[in-house]
Parts: sequence; C-alpha cells; structure tokens
Amino acid sequence: MSTWGYYTFDNDAAADFAETFLEKPNEAVLYEALATAAEEEGQIELADASVALAAAEIVAGILGKPAQDLPPGLVQAITHLDADGDDLRELAEQAVKVVLANSQLQEERAKGEDYDAWQQLQQNLLTRLQDSEDE
Repeated sequence: MSTWGYYTFDNDAAADFAETFLEKPNEAVLYEALATAAEEEGQIELADASVALAAAEIVAGILGKPAQDLPPGLVQAITHLDADGDDLRELAEQAVKVVLANSQLQEERAKGEDYDAWQQLQQNLLTRLQDSEDE
C-alpha cells in the first residue's frame, strides 16, 4: 500500500529517500537528488520530484530552517552537515521551482483537494531556502 499525503515526507518516494539518506547522510546524496530535478529538460517524473522536494527540505534543515514535519531521524543526521556554500542551497531552490513548474507531482497535486495547502508548503520551503542576504 502506498503512502500519499501532501506533506513532503508523506509519500513513499520521499520516505524511501529519507531512509537511504539516513544510511549515509552526506551532501553528495542531496546534490544528486536535487540535480536530477533541477537539470531535467522535460517533465520531472513523480518519484524524482518527490525525492527532490525531500532533499530540498533536508537542505533547509541544514541551513537551520527545518520544516516542522522534518522526521526526527533526519534532524539528528544533518547536525554534522554543512550547506554554507550557496551551491547546494541554490540547487535546492532551483529544483523546487522546476518541480512546481513542470512535474508529474505538480500535476497530480493540482487534481486534489489539498493542492492549495501543498502549494503553500512549497512556497514556505522556497522562503526557507532563500539566502539570508536576500531577505
């Protein structure tokens, strides 16, 4: 049975990514997940979009701006990671924007009752990913 909710980690692909990340938490895993979405020229597949949002949430957590629903295991795993360089933050921000603009996930969410709530969560994520100098 698959899991499907509008919070980032409420679906199987994102939850599976979180588990994989916990096995070996490092910036390279995040970079790969984000680049898959950010550098896609066509429509992003559902699972890749879900994973990109999960990775972006982890980056926001590393930046000290975690979502309230960030799984506790992830909170502990990211304490030693560093996202001071803008590369990872900018890639996360780009990935979220691409998911919102051209992904199967966005299309599926647009069909549901919780679309507005999902959109608000993603806008909140983008805000948390902004460079503190941009604020």
